[in-house]
Amino acid sequence: MAEARPVCAIVGVGPGNGAAFARRFAATHAVALLARTTQFSAELAATLPQARAWACDVGDAASVATAFAEIRTAFGDPTVVVYNAGSGKFAAFDDTTAADLEAAWRVNTLGAFHVAKEVVPAMKAHGGSFVVIGATASRRGGPRSCAFSSAKVGQRALAESMARSLWPQGVHVSLIVIDGVVDLPRTRAMMKDKPAEFFVAPDGVAETAWFLAHQPRSAWSFEVESRPFGETW
Repeated sequence: MAEARPVCAIVGVGPGNGAAFARRFAATHAVALLARTTQFSAELAATLPQARAWACDVGDAASVATAFAEIRTAFGDPTVVVYNAGSGKFAAFDDTTAADLEAAWRVNTLGAFHVAKEVVPAMKAHGGSFVVIGATASRRGGPRSCAFSSAKVGQRALAESMARSLWPQGVHVSLIVIDGVVDLPRTRAMMKDKPAEFFVAPDGVAETAWFLAHQPRSAWSFEVESRPFGETW
């Protein structure tokens, strides 16, 4: 009988970073793919050695609890979580509603909290890694990002607070700050004049997440930046 694989949950699976995380961790882990709908994630799961897709609304505590209960039954407790769920409306303040701001916060910040509540108890008992995918919006509020930036600031503060609390208990909480435009068909279509090296390569971000999840405990990192070599910063 084959030895049971450790479990990695990828929260927020789409055709960019989420799919890259799934492919990278599927080499050694059973992977649970969580997204609001399963149309894309189920097709991706079928191409991986030990993977399943779950529908999950991260802003709804009951939906998160149900998904992780099923993951524990199917695979066991996750030892790695990559929290990649993120969304937000980009508009000027005058065109941003309270509903826009709340929706961004629910996905980016509250959702990370809900997921952490489900996985941290087992990680405290056996060790684990919780990798949050952030953005430079967590460091500055752009003129068209009041909803997204405020949510990402909250997410980063949550991750830092979790890290300071949970590292001594054996849980490695870390944050990847993505600075740049992720390489997706829609971003390529929007920026047809940009060369390939302009974009953030999802496979490269996945390597960073893998690195964080496997760092030795004597030299953990909290915040790591991922940007193309030519990005101005």
